[in-house]
Amino acid sequence: MGSSADTGVKQWRWWQRPRVLPLARTFVVLVCLSLVLTDGWLIWQARQVQLRSAAADTSNLAQALARQTADMMKKADIVLGDLIERLQVDGTGPEQMQRLQRLMQRQVLEQPELHGLFVYGTDGRWLVSSFGQPPRDISSADRAYFSHHVEQPYGNDLFIGAPIRSRTTGDWIIPLSRRVADAQGRFLGVALATLSVDFLSGFYATFDVGTNGLIDLVHNDGTVLLRSPYSEDALGSNVSKGGIFSRLLEQQPVGTAMLESIGDGVPRLFSYRTVNGHPLVVITGSAKDDILAGWRADSLRQITVVGLMATMLGLFGFYLLHLIKQGQQTQAELLATRDALHALNQRLETQALEDELTGLANRRRLMRALDDELARAVRDQLPLALILFDVDFFKQYNDIYGHSAGDECLRQVAEVIRSGQQRPADLAARYGGEEFCLLLPETDAAGAVQVAEQIRSALQARALPHAGAPWLRLSLSAGVNVCLPQPGVVDDHTSAALIHGADQALYAAKAAGRDRVRLFAEAYEQTPG
Repeated sequence: MGSSADTGVKQWRWWQRPRVLPLARTFVVLVCLSLVLTDGWLIWQARQVQLRSAAADTSNLAQALARQTADMMKKADIVLGDLIERLQVDGTGPEQMQRLQRLMQRQVLEQPELHGLFVYGTDGRWLVSSFGQPPRDISSADRAYFSHHVEQPYGNDLFIGAPIRSRTTGDWIIPLSRRVADAQGRFLGVALATLSVDFLSGFYATFDVGTNGLIDLVHNDGTVLLRSPYSEDALGSNVSKGGIFSRLLEQQPVGTAMLESIGDGVPRLFSYRTVNGHPLVVITGSAKDDILAGWRADSLRQITVVGLMATMLGLFGFYLLHLIKQGQQTQAELLATRDALHALNQRLETQALEDELTGLANRRRLMRALDDELARAVRDQLPLALILFDVDFFKQYNDIYGHSAGDECLRQVAEVIRSGQQRPADLAARYGGEEFCLLLPETDAAGAVQVAEQIRSALQARALPHAGAPWLRLSLSAGVNVCLPQPGVVDDHTSAALIHGADQALYAAKAAGRDRVRLFAEAYEQTPG
């Protein structure tokens, strides 16, 4: 013990040598630096996660709005197609126009995004409208949508025009029109559905894109049809020189990119998506500052906390090195005391778990091992065997040969029983007085009986004299019990039952004449009475 303590002192003093302390200081600096760098890397990763999450949100919003826009355009186009079909089939008589007008009014009421429905003749004047009797002094012949259908005599496409103010109500509208022709394809006029910019801007405003975010509905020529937050100045403006139209849309119809807005120069994370079946593009954008605002606040707090921790760690580390340098002798004495206590604790632990006379495990160690092996048997669903031995006629042995010889007798019996420990998990123990135990994990009844018989035969082969026994030699009786615990069921009752069964089997062996082995399953059949 003294040598070990001296060695520990020398090792401690080696760490206290002056040439090692600079290395320790360097280590403290590296730890603090690695803490700061690791935190910086985590902050950067959090920024990337925030940007990826924002990209997914803007992309999903663009996808949802593109689908909603496509559905809205489809419904408006179906209404226009129905109006044109009624005009072509029913004609334009007064009664037919009145019926058509009522239909148009009902369609506008049922679809809140519709501002109005109109049918114009070849001169651009109203034939019928959802607003009632057409005025005589209003003509739409100068409108772009009317000119488009006049200039495209054979086209029958849905024309989506730039935002304009309604001459009827003064509201901003988006015109959707189709050419009306007779059976020979001759131009008869234009059917027009107008979308309410106020309604659409209110719908777009329900989506949260941050303080400086935006949502644009843009014609594929770059004309802005709608912007949220609502901006009247943006209506009809052209963004074709921006990065989305000048570069990204040429590569793919869907995408996400960080770009500076051409209007205000604000960096935004844009997601764009073309509207299926229509010359439209939905653009959603979240301002970079809005996306990273929460990240910046969290990062500032994290940097402050980690900076304080690194500073405190550095100060504490250098202070600790100073204490180490000043307290060599004290630390050496503490180390020597620790080693001595450790060695003493090891000796005490060994004494607490080992039988002093035989060197086998004592009863306390047996019970601890029994609990552990039972738990393992439950987990692995394997049998656990316990053999309980008793020295036959031991009281007579003591009376004849004396207690000193009795102690020597127990030591020799213990040596024979120890030979039954063939695996690391097997445990031989002195149970009390002249009783011994052998715990055999993963052993069935046949195997346990065989081991018990081998030990009994080994003691028999030694032929130790015992004048008080009928066969004039020392012998053993053994009781064997094996259990296979149910899954999830193990408690004090289980271990007690295992010991009790082995004890019953031992009693049966003694009752049957001693110097033999009995299994608990056979005990009641072979016990007299």
